[in-house]
Amino acid sequence: MIEILTYSFVQNALIGAFFTSIICGVLGSLIVVNRMVFIAGGIAHSVYGGVGIASFLGFSVLLGAGLFSILCAFILAYIMLYAKERLDSLIGSLWAFGMALGIILVELTPGYNKDFMGYLFGSILSITPQDIILMISFMVLLLGFVIFNYRIILGISYDSEFTKLKGINTNFFGIIMMVLIALGIVISMRCVGIILIIALLSIPAYCCELFTNSLAKMMIFSSLISLINMILGIFVSYLYDFQAGASIVMLLSIFSFCLTLFYHLNHRSIFSHSKGY
Repeated sequence: MIEILTYSFVQNALIGAFFTSIICGVLGSLIVVNRMVFIAGGIAHSVYGGVGIASFLGFSVLLGAGLFSILCAFILAYIMLYAKERLDSLIGSLWAFGMALGIILVELTPGYNKDFMGYLFGSILSITPQDIILMISFMVLLLGFVIFNYRIILGISYDSEFTKLKGINTNFFGIIMMVLIALGIVISMRCVGIILIIALLSIPAYCCELFTNSLAKMMIFSSLISLINMILGIFVSYLYDFQAGASIVMLLSIFSFCLTLFYHLNHRSIFSHSKGY
């Protein structure tokens, strides 16, 4: 098995998995503690509209997806601020619109012969050094934002009203977080794809939330869980010729099920002893 590490594409995939796990661990923790999983899902699926626009107009798919995802992030931020009572319906509409727009424009693209399925389901084994440089750049930006604004992020995540009363512009930081989530989704879609990225963002963070009430620890352990499952998923994909993104998500799902079952069984056992049963 060790001989597969000699291939450059496997090495790139493992390096990409490392940086993607950090990005998704940090963003996923913010998404889970702020109860924004459905919002992140809306952004993720609407990104395909940007893929379609870029392919149809003939410019960089990553650039098109990035710009379109930022536009969707601003739209959703506006909805959260001024039309929160219709949030779920409007997210669903944006979700469907983005996917439909992307599918139509991809089909209309002249000389349609590209592997656009890779954007939907990921292609971690085809990550390039340029992709890795982009991941590193975004990771540095993300970590810098979180480190320098950690107390504000903590306040917004757990008590936004009190944070607002202290004079913090919570709306501004909320919008910045939405934009970072959108860009993180675009940069990470090479690994597991638009459809499956929400699993990488939500599952590890949810598992960590069961065992810790510290946002910083959630980010660290979420990144670690993501990394372990991504590495295992790459090896499973290579050895059995499975789709890499699906392999990663399947392993994550099995891991989360086992961990959740362990937590609830253990929690119930402790509760029963405390009651004297």
